[in-house]
Amino acid sequence: MLSIFTGQEVKKRMTKSDGQHIKLGVIGTGRIANRFIREVEFVKGIKVTAVYNPHLNSAEIFAQRHGINTYTNDLNVFLRNIDAVYIASPHDTHYEYAKSSLINGKNVLCEKPSVLKKYQAEKLFNIAEKYGLVFMEALKTAYAPGFLQLIKEAKSGKIGEIRDVESCFTKITDTSLRELADIKYGGSFTELASYTLLPIIKLLGTEYIGIRFDSFTAQNGVDVYTKAYFKFKNAVATSKTGLGVKSEGQLIISGTCGYIRVDAPWWKTQTFEVCFEDMSKNEKYAYDFKGDGLRYEINDFVSAIKNRSKPKLSAHETIAMAEIMEKFLEQRK
Repeated sequence: MLSIFTGQEVKKRMTKSDGQHIKLGVIGTGRIANRFIREVEFVKGIKVTAVYNPHLNSAEIFAQRHGINTYTNDLNVFLRNIDAVYIASPHDTHYEYAKSSLINGKNVLCEKPSVLKKYQAEKLFNIAEKYGLVFMEALKTAYAPGFLQLIKEAKSGKIGEIRDVESCFTKITDTSLRELADIKYGGSFTELASYTLLPIIKLLGTEYIGIRFDSFTAQNGVDVYTKAYFKFKNAVATSKTGLGVKSEGQLIISGTCGYIRVDAPWWKTQTFEVCFEDMSKNEKYAYDFKGDGLRYEINDFVSAIKNRSKPKLSAHETIAMAEIMEKFLEQRK
């Protein structure tokens, strides 16, 4: 059995299962994991029953806060009595945790970016396919109702041929946080580009013929603002991400007959407008985006496990984003 950490301490309370829920274990106890726990409550058929952190005290505090029965710093113990794993640990640990979980027969929902290298994504999907398991990237926007409808409208032909996609996600962040303190894997692109790459890949595909990155970096070399330029056969695209530069967080999809504007924060996709030369023909759409939006990805994960349905974010798309992350990190070196 493959294991990453060897700590043997484990604290466990009595657990009861009705056999109707997917027993989910959470790896990681940071901000996104805390939000995730709250969102699970809104999805039928799944229940968090264990939490793992290499630092036992962190796991204990998290478990007590959320009323979780089992907490441990032993990965083997953690994997023993669960059906699926949600990974919310630092970026560079995702691959080994996901591989360990899959090899031990657990379905995996992995926080974005799922991995940072193309071969890692390919390997994880191959293992999942071999054992009949689900490996899925937890990128909430990809599963949100408004975004799904947005993609449908953009592909419908009503704005003609898509020639340009411009997506932006920026925020001002405390420089002491992991996003800017992690010299090797931190920065705006690894933290936010999963979002900005999503509409580009969904609408223009993965066969770009050119890619270029321009960044502003902090003194430690981590990018605080990155602009990625894509060239496709018949289109262009731009991704803007920032943790130390603030810009308008909108999405613009330009076509030969019109364009679609999604106002900030577009990654929640609550409203968007299909716009034409004749403004009287413009169409406005509005959708709910409930809670933190994580319930949408959780629901898709449960469906993929129970109904064997295909996740709305495909393996091909996740692999493509991992390859782009890899290219960016290679350039940043």
